[in-house]
Amino acid sequence: MLKIAIYGKGGIGKSTMTSNLSAAFAKLGKKVIQIGCDPKADSTINLLGGEPVKPVIEILKDGVDPTSIEEISAKGYGDILCIETGGPTPGLGCAGRGIIATFNLLDELGLFENYKPDVVMYDVLGDVVCGGFAAPIREGYAEKVLIVTSGEKMALYAAGNICQAVRNFEDRGYAHVEGIILNKRNVIGEEEKVEAFAEEHGVKIVSKIPRSDDITMCEDRGMTVVEGSPESEAAQEFIKLAQRLIDGDK
Repeated sequence: MLKIAIYGKGGIGKSTMTSNLSAAFAKLGKKVIQIGCDPKADSTINLLGGEPVKPVIEILKDGVDPTSIEEISAKGYGDILCIETGGPTPGLGCAGRGIIATFNLLDELGLFENYKPDVVMYDVLGDVVCGGFAAPIREGYAEKVLIVTSGEKMALYAAGNICQAVRNFEDRGYAHVEGIILNKRNVIGEEEKVEAFAEEHGVKIVSKIPRSDDITMCEDRGMTVVEGSPESEAAQEFIKLAQRLIDGDK
């Protein structure tokens, strides 16, 4: 089973990368779960035709004690099982606790044992790798970390911090950095900057996703580019990345 966590600077396109990669795995015939670990609870929306799934935290706040996976999830494109942790109202609590509470519930419900996925994707809030936000890369949830960046200075700065944080966890047998996804913003010298960063930090660039109007147009329709424009350059890059990850896991 492939277990992958996606990290990166806030606003860098993690949810777009995660949902398209999930869709690519599904297109290649894999059974996929995507878990959004962000209070905004919008990680899986483009797998669900633009209709969000109710976050686990909101279900728990309503006093419901779920007894099945179906109560906290929705099926999306390619039968991807979509789950959102959710979180507190901004400024009124720790979002990391939402992740921890959700993961505890998933364990109680035996999600992985009962569903038996081929791939589990975690889309994690921002560039914070502490507390609840570190949960996907510890306790055996995720094994590989993909870091999304562009060639912009702050995106690379965040990527550097994430690399260091994940390596600190590696000492405890947790997840490792599998590589970098370059989500192109078409800044000057972008590829060269990211390549230099990758060399400095001893990581590989696993994919270069082009800046694409196809992605934007598909998201406006509530879908991934893999679903809405499968022959596009962007969709093909996601499919190639998914295949590389599958091949590398054998």
